[in-house]
Amino acid sequence: MKTGLADARDEAAPIVQLADVADVADLAGAEAELAPLERARAFAEPLLAGRALDTGEDAFAHAEGVAAILQGIGAAPSMRAAAYLVYAGDFLQKPEEVVAKAFGESYAGLVAHTRRLVQIQRAAREANVEAQRRAEQTERVRKMLLAFSRDLRVVLLRLASRLQTLRWYAASKRECPRALAEESMQVFAPLANRLGIWQIKWEIEDLSFRFLEPAPYRQVAGLLDERRVEREQGVEAFRVELGEFLARSGLKAEVQGRPKHLYSIWKKMRGKGLDFARVFDIRAMRVIVADVPACYAVLARVHERWAPVPGEFDDYIARPKPNGYQSLHTVVMDADGRPVEIQIRTREMHEHAEHGVAAHWAYKEAGAKGYAGVSAGSDFDAQVAEARKAVLRQLLAWERDFVEQGAEPGAPAGAGVFDDRIYVFTPQAAVVELPAGATPIDFAYTLHTDLGHRCRGAKVDGQMVPLNTPLKSGQTVEINAIKEGGPSLDWLNAELGYLQSSRGKAKVRAWFNALAQRDTIARGREAVEKLLQREGRTSMKLDELAAQLGFRNADALFEVVGKDEFSLRNIESLLRPPEPAPSEDEAIVAKHLKPAGRVPQGGVLVVGVESLLTSLARCCRPAPPDAIGGYVTRGKGVAIHRADCINFRQIAARSPERVIAVAWGERKGESAAVYPVDVAVEANDRQGLLRDITEVFAKEKVNVTGVKTQSIKDAHGGTAWMTFTVEVGDASRLAQVLAQVARVAGVRSARRR
Repeated sequence: MKTGLADARDEAAPIVQLADVADVADLAGAEAELAPLERARAFAEPLLAGRALDTGEDAFAHAEGVAAILQGIGAAPSMRAAAYLVYAGDFLQKPEEVVAKAFGESYAGLVAHTRRLVQIQRAAREANVEAQRRAEQTERVRKMLLAFSRDLRVVLLRLASRLQTLRWYAASKRECPRALAEESMQVFAPLANRLGIWQIKWEIEDLSFRFLEPAPYRQVAGLLDERRVEREQGVEAFRVELGEFLARSGLKAEVQGRPKHLYSIWKKMRGKGLDFARVFDIRAMRVIVADVPACYAVLARVHERWAPVPGEFDDYIARPKPNGYQSLHTVVMDADGRPVEIQIRTREMHEHAEHGVAAHWAYKEAGAKGYAGVSAGSDFDAQVAEARKAVLRQLLAWERDFVEQGAEPGAPAGAGVFDDRIYVFTPQAAVVELPAGATPIDFAYTLHTDLGHRCRGAKVDGQMVPLNTPLKSGQTVEINAIKEGGPSLDWLNAELGYLQSSRGKAKVRAWFNALAQRDTIARGREAVEKLLQREGRTSMKLDELAAQLGFRNADALFEVVGKDEFSLRNIESLLRPPEPAPSEDEAIVAKHLKPAGRVPQGGVLVVGVESLLTSLARCCRPAPPDAIGGYVTRGKGVAIHRADCINFRQIAARSPERVIAVAWGERKGESAAVYPVDVAVEANDRQGLLRDITEVFAKEKVNVTGVKTQSIKDAHGGTAWMTFTVEVGDASRLAQVLAQVARVAGVRSARRR
């Protein structure tokens, strides 16, 4: 379904070639003394004469109608001139080039943007979108109409064009396509409402209502029992009478009034279940005064002059609405016995209701009775409310403002106000909202996480582009994906610009975190299964083993084992049967080993020199000056643990009577003992990695007594985990050595286990 420039050119109409336009351009140059509006009209008339838009409208008559609508809302002559150029461009082969030559780049850009927006509208209207997502699609199209172009004049031209098309269908008594009428009601009318262009808003609603609901339209029109012109005259007469009455009463007030339009009456009757006789605001007045006391003074005088309707008074000044709206509402009967609603408010209340959080469009569109069921309370709506006064005034008077400043007429108004979002299309023409600067990968992750993971290429408007290409509003994006696969680490490199959205970045990080977790779990599972094989307990269920050790499932156990955060000795202790009760001799030895509340003089020489049998625990490998503790084993002397060893804490909790205080003995001269310490290194796997690390140990004069390595290959080379057993005389020196190891190329971390 196409409409208007109204939405495409007549395919049968011949295209004007550049050579054919040269005379027209020369004519425009020769008539440079004419006003922009007259020049544009003279330029467009020979191009549009006898042409028809695909709606059936006469092209020149349509342009004339659009210019008249713009004039009716106060647009400057230069903006009305732009309407002629936009429609003339529909019948040129290279419209931007021709318009730029004859009228300047500003008008050429306006023509290009408007034509592009028409194409986008058509694609969105014909989109194959599920019914449950139609409301979301509609709201995005509304936003896109503002966000697509930096020049808000484009939006105003589209509003005027759509209104003129609806007027033509009504005047010619032709059947308006339902899709066009629905789009007008759901997109264009709310857009005019949000911009505060009430005149266009109510007329689009009435005409769309006429085409979409012909029976209710005729019913409401018949109930009014008078023509709109008569109603407007009646409202104006009452407004003048009210204003003069308040002036005679010594009350300074501004009185505004207009009749309620047909669609609004029908919507109120349907939404509130009212009979026509109960719709009291068909004729409505607004009285704006200086302060709150004046509000109540006006109310008193109005009720003295006209009879109020019982039960139709609301004091929103004393009890404001939740959105902050304040006003006095009353309904009175005029001299002819017809109800008239009167709203009384201060200037501040009026500005707040029109432009603040209680703006008319916000509380009329929000909620279940709003357009298409979409709430208007988004950040975008707040942005429109804030920008509305400044931008719209520039929009309607752009020529006057910029001429006063010495700028070129035709410069964009409100540029940059809606630059933080873009709107692109899927191949099915569904609208997708993205942050400005988003790439095809951001687009893929917005559609579905799995599609983002498998994304390997993209087409934008049918052309293959790099995955880090910034997208622009109005483009159609198609993703090429493989059947299985995952993202690249390069996507997280900010300098490469593959991802701009926080959603996409979070999804990629989550994928790599899950991959690392799987590798860790696999490593832990392998270690646990090997231990069970050594212990001859392969038939044991892994989930039961994990539950006995206090884990929620087997994977949780494997994860901490794979991270070296849980010693396999804990599992050994669980699997091995309890030791028999100590013999009498063992008890005597333990009694003599246990200190009487103090550390024995001289401490315990943990290397066994002139000491009782001692051994360094392999689970934590203590070394001076670590804080240590002793545990009396059965038949193996005293096991020395680091005080923060998790195994030591567990066995000490089970058998506190076996814990003994120990201390490091004195070390003298060159004969001082050395102690084995385990060092864990994680690095990017590469050739020569082990050699480079061992060279650091050799340079630091640290003896390496054992090495265990494990690596997992992937598309980026893989990851290596290494455990070095080194000998040190003092663990405090180890930090310096590990710092040197961490500087080796590819090393991610180096720590003591």
